[in-house]
Amino acid sequence: MIGLLQRVTEASVTVGEATVARIGTGLLVLVGVERGDTGAQVQRLAERLLGYRVFPDDEGRMNLGVRDIGGALLLVPQFTLAADTAKGMRPGFGAAADPDTGAARFDELVGCARAGGVPVETGVFGAHMQVQLINDGPVTFHLRVPPAAS
Repeated sequence: MIGLLQRVTEASVTVGEATVARIGTGLLVLVGVERGDTGAQVQRLAERLLGYRVFPDDEGRMNLGVRDIGGALLLVPQFTLAADTAKGMRPGFGAAADPDTGAARFDELVGCARAGGVPVETGVFGAHMQVQLINDGPVTFHLRVPPAAS
């Protein structure tokens, strides 16, 4: 399972003409689900997102997580994160979970994050979305919890 997290001062998701999600200070996380991801990967990624220290403390060091600052999460499903870009000029998506599994794992992640005590907003699985953000820093990290070995 992949999480591309960005520290933001604000972020939103629009589908069509409607804004479906909006947060202030927190983390915008683009989420990719890979073949073989299970509840274990979901749980570990949720733990990392809730505890990852990317916000500055009083000395300006990245020592605080989203919970520590009273921030929010905006989780946006993005299957293209699982793309194979190693060769050629077109990405391959063989490593991405099938849509039903991807949606189920994404929903599990949302549930785990909400249980973690922070406000959580989401994009819409399978929809064409417009994502807007103000990246604070900029600060962006790629987190990956590898799928279970087959």
